[in-house]
Amino acid sequence: MAPIAPKRFPDRDEIATVRRECEPLENGAQADTTRRLAGRVMARRDMGKLVFLDLVDRSGRIQLLCPLERTGEIDVHLGDVVGVSGAPAKSRRGEPSLMVDSLELLSRIRTPLPDTFHGLTDVELRYRKRYLDLLMNEEARHDALVRSRTVASIRRTLDEWGFVEVETPVLQPRYGGAFAEPFVTHWNSLDEDRYLRIATELYLKRLIVGGLEKVYEIGKDFRNEGVSFKHHPEFTMLEWYEAYADYRDTMDRIEQLVARAAQEVLGTTTCTFRGHEIDFAPPWRRMKFVDALEEHGLWTRDADELRRRLQERDVDVSKDPTWSKLIDHAHSHFVEPALVQPTILYDYPVELSPFARATDDDPSIVERFEYFAGGMELGNAFTEINDAEEQASRFTSQEAERAAGDVEAEGGDPDYVEALSYGMPPTGGIGLGIDRLAMVFTGRESIRDAILFPALRATG
Repeated sequence: MAPIAPKRFPDRDEIATVRRECEPLENGAQADTTRRLAGRVMARRDMGKLVFLDLVDRSGRIQLLCPLERTGEIDVHLGDVVGVSGAPAKSRRGEPSLMVDSLELLSRIRTPLPDTFHGLTDVELRYRKRYLDLLMNEEARHDALVRSRTVASIRRTLDEWGFVEVETPVLQPRYGGAFAEPFVTHWNSLDEDRYLRIATELYLKRLIVGGLEKVYEIGKDFRNEGVSFKHHPEFTMLEWYEAYADYRDTMDRIEQLVARAAQEVLGTTTCTFRGHEIDFAPPWRRMKFVDALEEHGLWTRDADELRRRLQERDVDVSKDPTWSKLIDHAHSHFVEPALVQPTILYDYPVELSPFARATDDDPSIVERFEYFAGGMELGNAFTEINDAEEQASRFTSQEAERAAGDVEAEGGDPDYVEALSYGMPPTGGIGLGIDRLAMVFTGRESIRDAILFPALRATG
């Protein structure tokens, strides 16, 4: 009968910590301290009475020096999980190592690992079996940790600024806060359909009405749409709302938030994405939405003229029934890809922004901005409407868009309008796509590389 593996391996150190202890040692020397490491064996080399193993944990890789006179025979397979105890050391060739006194098998591998020399290169297999990707590819582990540390940095900053983290419903009787088609499910005990939220916006602003003043949520949103390099139907968003602030205040905050996250996680405000070095240090470039379209010869309020200009450039506008859909298509097709360095576009047409307050000098333009990096939108922000009658009127306008054929037009929400009728302070609000920010920070060109378990078509 095989021996029973231990159920725990307490008091272990991280490999990265032990590697740092090895740095000042002379080649062939070892420290007087004892360290305990645990991880997965990813390489083995037998050299007579000395066995070399490569041990990997989430912090890195280290060489284990296993003298058989100390450890006994090494019954270890590639991929086994082991715990070891020994002294930090440097090999004769200067490799950071652990001189092992004892080794315990903690978990025996039953299915052979993929080719450890070439790594796991099948992209579809990497997404479908992410655990193997993380096992075999150090870059995949690195990217996962960068994303996690980015979220932690964002939380620290918002908490420091006095924001309160909250949770709002995922299953909602009405969906709103964005232009999107929802996923629909059924609540059996109530015998009612529910929608998976497409945004957290309307519930967070109810909390502003309730007096919480500064709120944020980092959570999943769901939009029933296709997959692209930057779109995924299940994605993670940060949204925050700040009473007594407007979109100018929010511009300053998002510049600080992203730059601080980059500095804390990457050690610099610059990163490389799609071959471009992107610098998030404030201030970012700022440009009016209309001016950006003018640069491409695409600004006009005439729907037929805009349709003609786009068709002349071989853009398929067959699914754009309204002017607002056409202008959004013009923006996403020509303007957005050209915004490589961090850029804020602001002051949008009211048709594109049912929740933003109008500018002081033009009721057809609202105080909204989007911000971009690497040719990709990272998020969206408003000076929020805080007048119930104005909000009700905007919902009515959206119903006209829906009647004209825009299935993604914003649906009404009478309860939200009622909440506004009790008075909401002037408020600035913003969304930030966590998956997209992780893409840029890690240099990954597909959103599926920034999500641990991306959606895939079922097999078989």
